[in-house]
Amino acid sequence: MHLTPNAYTFLGLTALVAALVAVLAFALLRFSAAAADTRRNRRGGGAETALLSAALQEAVTKLKAQERATAARADASERLSGEIITSLTAGLLVVGLRGEIRIINPSGLRMLDRPDTLRPDEFQQSPREQPLLDVIDECLTQGVAIVRRAVVLPEAGGQGITHLGVSVSPLSDPHGTLQGAICLFTDLTAVKDLEEQLRLKESLATVGELTAGIAHEFRNGLATIQGYSKLIDLTALPESYGAYVAGIRSETESLSQVVTNFLNFARPAQLTLTDVDLRAICERAAEEIRPDARALGGDVELRGDFGVIEGDEVLLRQAFSNLLRNALEACAGGAQPPRIVIQSDVDPALKLLRIAVSDNGAGIAPALRERVFTPFFTSKRSGTGLGLALVQKIIVFHNGRIVAGASASGGASFQIILPIRG
Repeated sequence: MHLTPNAYTFLGLTALVAALVAVLAFALLRFSAAAADTRRNRRGGGAETALLSAALQEAVTKLKAQERATAARADASERLSGEIITSLTAGLLVVGLRGEIRIINPSGLRMLDRPDTLRPDEFQQSPREQPLLDVIDECLTQGVAIVRRAVVLPEAGGQGITHLGVSVSPLSDPHGTLQGAICLFTDLTAVKDLEEQLRLKESLATVGELTAGIAHEFRNGLATIQGYSKLIDLTALPESYGAYVAGIRSETESLSQVVTNFLNFARPAQLTLTDVDLRAICERAAEEIRPDARALGGDVELRGDFGVIEGDEVLLRQAFSNLLRNALEACAGGAQPPRIVIQSDVDPALKLLRIAVSDNGAGIAPALRERVFTPFFTSKRSGTGLGLALVQKIIVFHNGRIVAGASASGGASFQIILPIRG
C-alpha cells in the first residue's frame, strides 16, 4: 500500500502528540504521588507534635500538683509549730543576737504579766523582766547552754515575787553560726510556796513540842499565885496594901491569858475536816465586829465569790475573827471611820480561793510585813503578839498561805489563798 506524503505527515504528528500525552500523563502521576507523600508526611508530623504537647501538659500538671502538695505540707508544718508553741504550758522566748524578741508564747506572756495578744515586735523590756533577760544575755555572750537556773522576778502590782526555773540554749544555723537563743521558763512560785508551807508546819510543830511543857508549868505557877491572891481578904489588910494585891491579881490574870493563848498556838493542830462554806464563815466573823465598827461610823463589807473548802469550821472562824478584830483595832485610832472589806475571788482553773481582808487603818510598814506573823511580835501596847501567828498556823495547816500587804485605801491587807474543792 502506497501512502501519500500527507499521510506520512499525519502519522508523524499523531506519534508526536501521543508522546507528549504520555510525558504529561507520567508527570501528572509523579506529581500526584509527591502530593500524596507530602500529605502523609504532614499527617505524621502533626501526630508527633500533638503527642509531645500532651506529654508536656501532663508534666506541667504533675509539677503543679507537687507544688500544691509541698505548699500544703509547709502550711501544715507551720500550723503545727504554731499550735505547739501556743499549747506549751512553759514559757517560750526566742531572741536574736541583739536581744530582740522574735517569738514569745501566751504562757510566757502570762508569767510576765503581759497581755496574751501582745506581739513579739511590740514587746518592750521592763525592770520586771531584767533578771530573765540577763540570763539570756549570758547565754548569748558565752555561747553555752544554761540549765535549770533559778530566777526571781521582782514584785509587780503588789502581787508578790515570781520564782522561775530557766533553761537557755544557743540557737545556731546548720553551719554552726550563732543566730540567737531559745529560753524555756517555768513558774515555780507554787512549788516555793509549798516548800514554805512545809517549813512552817515543821517549825510550828517543833515550837509546840519544845514550849508546851514549859507553858504548862508557868500556868500552874500562875494559877497558884492567882489562887492565893484571891484568898487574901482585902478588908483585913491595911488600905495601902490593897492596891498591891489588886495589882497581883490583875497581872496574874493577864499572864494566864497570855499562857493560854500561847498554848493554843503551840498545841498541835487537830483538824476536824468538813465541807465549809467560806461565805458563811466570813459573814459570821463580820457580824461579831460589825456593831463595834458601826458604833465608830464605819462598817464591814463582803464582796465577790466565795467557795467551799475542806477544813475545820471552828479554826477557820477563829482565824477570820482574829483578822477582823485586828483590822478594827488598827482603824480605831484613825481619823476616818473604819472601813473593812472582805474581798473573795475563785480561780476555777487553779482551784484556788483568794480572800483579802483589807482596812483603811495606819497600815503595816513594808519592813514589818514578814515579822507580823512571828509569835509575840506586836506593835500594840496591850497586844500579846499571838493573834496573827495563830491565824498563820491555821491557814498553813489548811494547805494555804497568808501574806501581809497594803490595801488600796492605804491600810493593811491580809491576802489568803486556800485550795477549793473539786
